[in-house]
Amino acid sequence: MTDVQLKRYPNVDSVDLPDSLSPRLRQVLARRGVKHAQQLDLSLKGLAHFSALSDCERAAARIAVALQQQQSICIVGDFDADGATSVSLFMLALQAMGAHNLQFLIPNRFADGYGLSSSLVNVAQQQGAKLIITVDNGMSSHDGVERANALGIDVIITDHHLPSSSLPNAYAIVNPNRGDCTFPSKALAGVGVTFYVLMALRSHFRALDANHPNAAINLAQWLDLVAVGTVADVVPLDYNNRILVQQGVARIRQGVCRPGIRALLNVAKRNLAELEARDLGFTVGPRINAAGRLDDMQLGIDCLLAEAEHESHAAALRLDELNRSRRTIEQNMQKDADAILARFDVQGQVLPPILALHEEGWHQGVVGIVAGRLKERFHRPVIAFADAEDGLLKGSARSVPGLHMRDLLERVHSLAPHCIERFGGHAMAAGLTIPKAAYNDFCQILQQVAEQWVEPRMLERVIWSDGELDTSDFELAFVEQLKAIGPWGQKFEAPIFDNEFTVVKVRWMKEVHLKLTLAVPGSQNLIDAVAFNVPNQAWDWQESNRVRLAYQLQENVFNDRRSLQLMIQHLWPL
Repeated sequence: MTDVQLKRYPNVDSVDLPDSLSPRLRQVLARRGVKHAQQLDLSLKGLAHFSALSDCERAAARIAVALQQQQSICIVGDFDADGATSVSLFMLALQAMGAHNLQFLIPNRFADGYGLSSSLVNVAQQQGAKLIITVDNGMSSHDGVERANALGIDVIITDHHLPSSSLPNAYAIVNPNRGDCTFPSKALAGVGVTFYVLMALRSHFRALDANHPNAAINLAQWLDLVAVGTVADVVPLDYNNRILVQQGVARIRQGVCRPGIRALLNVAKRNLAELEARDLGFTVGPRINAAGRLDDMQLGIDCLLAEAEHESHAAALRLDELNRSRRTIEQNMQKDADAILARFDVQGQVLPPILALHEEGWHQGVVGIVAGRLKERFHRPVIAFADAEDGLLKGSARSVPGLHMRDLLERVHSLAPHCIERFGGHAMAAGLTIPKAAYNDFCQILQQVAEQWVEPRMLERVIWSDGELDTSDFELAFVEQLKAIGPWGQKFEAPIFDNEFTVVKVRWMKEVHLKLTLAVPGSQNLIDAVAFNVPNQAWDWQESNRVRLAYQLQENVFNDRRSLQLMIQHLWPL
């Protein structure tokens, strides 16, 4: 564990932040881009206005016509938690606004692939759809949109994925990442875009008639869904997203949330009143995603839409069961990947700048998780492939900071178009489909591009710390202060600190979880520290051993007893 560098953030100007915050907390916030007190106000009034989101008002006007004329509307979603929450949000809100002819379709990951396909459009047409609204997809659905246009069906795309060089010929495209869109938050998740369209729709009705029932509809009642989808999709928590997440989490803590979200938290044994944003990413998100990875996202949406407690509980138990199965599959695939990578050690080779792996029998729905785990372990970009139908491989890619994965794939495609059938995604994550027969050619071109694009600094393992804590900071009160200035998440990371400690006691749990009892510097107090899923290293521990830890602070609750606990990010024996 010694090949990781520890670096500390430099001090930055924090003079515009309130004096009521300690200097340490002001620095934590300033380093994450919080420049003035207004950015600490996470009330809904701080949200950017929907009018800056291209096509948002045009989309709202078209949906309003569909509602007024009771045209049949079909929501076409995606098979992840962001897509599921987006579908659920539109279904609940449009039904509350009077829609009687409302359906949704979710492509099957294995049979249909991603996005609005021509075959899905045909199904929507058979159901009588006059308007299709995509959520969390659509930017690459040129064929599907053209098919809808030929059938006289209007298509509204709501998405947040990066567009290709040309946009589909849709009635409206609401996406903050359109090249011509001036919306200040490019980090909106798909469910965030959905929420903005609904805000514009409510405003449309207000302009028509201030007394219209839809003019007074309370959209905030569904912010729990927005929070789940935003956190689960691991989008950057810029100011706008922090508002959406904070408001949703606050409602869940009060029990004002969908029965399905409450049930999912219950099966995960999470206390609603003490919920943190990251709990949504570790508990609710994976269980919803498990439906799309292993079965059918219909189950995840059914859970979110359920009104009766017994229905939501039953669905949550089924999702929990699927998530357990997903973990088993992932563990087996991880062993296969370890065996593949071990060949480099045997052959004395250095790992390439980007890892591309494929093994017969790997599961399409889990390769993304495996790619993410390998990326964290080896700190280099990873693409994991699984067999698909018709002689294809479906891959999921995860990148490291500084390397734009979608752009890299676009470069590979430009050099060898025969190697990639389709691709899409973001800077840090992307998906692609390639012919199995072209796998070796793809890997060769991929490494050639990576040699040019992947800089050595990108592969350095660095932990950035907010510095040492004082003895007085090792208190639950400081943990509460950190919670209060959250939520924490992607691009607004919870602070990591580092200190030297004396190790008093060492214990391994199940050979993979490390628990230390530490003496706090300058104090007689002892404190627990834990690291989960780390290999049992053959260190010669003695009670006098000293270590430097990089850690996060956490409140641990056991048998109603609350105590401070350090979550070890890394340790260096001294």
